[in-house]
Parts: sequence; structure tokens; C-alpha cells
Amino acid sequence: MKAVIIEDESLIAEEMKATIAEVAPEVEVLQILPSLKAARKWFMQHAEPDLLFMDIKLSDGLSFELFSQFDLKCPVIFCTAYEEYAIRAFKVNSIDYLLKPVQEEELLNAINKVRELSRQPLPANVDLRQLAAYFLQPTEGKGVYKERFIVNANNKWMPVETSDIAVFYKDNLNYLYTFSGDKLIYDFSPLEEIEALVDPGVYFRANRQTILHINAIHIVRPQGNQKLSVQLKAPLKMDVDISREKAPAFKKWVDR
Repeated sequence: MKAVIIEDESLIAEEMKATIAEVAPEVEVLQILPSLKAARKWFMQHAEPDLLFMDIKLSDGLSFELFSQFDLKCPVIFCTAYEEYAIRAFKVNSIDYLLKPVQEEELLNAINKVRELSRQPLPANVDLRQLAAYFLQPTEGKGVYKERFIVNANNKWMPVETSDIAVFYKDNLNYLYTFSGDKLIYDFSPLEEIEALVDPGVYFRANRQTILHINAIHIVRPQGNQKLSVQLKAPLKMDVDISREKAPAFKKWVDR
């Protein structure tokens, strides 16, 4: 099985290639393509591979643009740090995806699904052009996100506007910090559910414990091993760590 990786972070792409070689040695990675421009050039000169590993948000646009330009019919495994894209993709398509950082077991399971697909025709509801059109249309008004959260304050329930929330934090309990510095307990929903309820253009899942608001960021400091440390604005007394795997997506999220 011949594959192509479309990923603009070279370190992540090389790690993925190495992981593929380890968990599925029969999969030969023909090429790593770091941008839409490189991908367009490659597909103009080569036949499509048996499998695509594709990041969604590249440095020069969304990878979905390729489906509107080329009649690609091969299976695609989306590898993305943006859970919101993945959730929406499944609403219009049945393509598999992996959230970064990619785990070996998840990668192997996804490849096994592709093996099964290779033994039978693609399902009728798989339409990559439809997926491309969905994501490339104007996004104004598309997202509907939670407007407020109910919190426990002094044994009373009170609503807090989502726009006033600087940080969601999970320890033994779930907390949220407002921009004014208040620390409040909210319900016991997993952070994964909270992440799906808030605007991904405004909130970023920094790590397993923290979701932070773009306007809460004061300073970002590079750390060893390509990690980042985010100092939040006063009166918040908190530093948030960004892992090496999350750092590229975080940089794109901030610099847009």
C-alpha cells in the first residue's frame, strides 16, 4: 500500500512516517508534502496513492481545497489538532481521523479500517467533493456555540457569559477562571465536551487540563524540547504549558 503524507510541520510528518513504518510496515510513504502548493504540484505529476494522511489546516490554506481541484478517490485519514474540524467532518462524511498527537494504536486502527475499505467499494455517502465544498464555503453563521455556563458560587447557581471566561481548568473538580480573576466551580462535564461547545477560533485546548481564551494570553515563552509556556494576563496567576506536539497548532491559532 502506497501512501502520501500532507503535513506542514516537518517534525510531526517525520514522526508519523516513522510510526507508520513501525505499526504497518507494508505501507510505503511515497512523499511528504508540506503545503497545498507542493501537494498540487505532486498530484499534477503523479497518480493518486492508495492512502492519504492529511492535516486539515496547512500554512497556505485548508487541505480540503485539493478535493475541489483533483478527483481523488483514495481513502483519507485526517490527522489534525483541531477537534472541531474533525467533529464537523463526521457530520457530512464517514472518513476516519486522528487527533494530534497521534497515538500508535489509533494509527494502526485507522490503517486497519483502510485495509477493510480496500476489500470493498467505498460507501455511497463518502463524497470528498461534498466535504471540500462544506469546509470552503463562507463560515459566517455556521458555528453555534454555548453562550453561558452555570456555576456554583457560594452555594448558589449563577450564569457566567462564555465571553467572560478566560480559562477552563480540570483538577479534581472542574473550574473556570473569569477575566476578572474569579475562580468558580462548574459542572462535571469532561473537557472534551466543553471543547466542543466553545468557539475554536477563540478557545484552544492547551493540554489535558486546560482550555484557554485567546485574550487571556500575555506572554509565550519557548521552553526546552520545543515546548511552550504561556503566561496569562493579570489578575490570573497561572502559567499554561503547551506540549511539543500541540505547539505548532497553537502557533497557527495565535498567528492568524
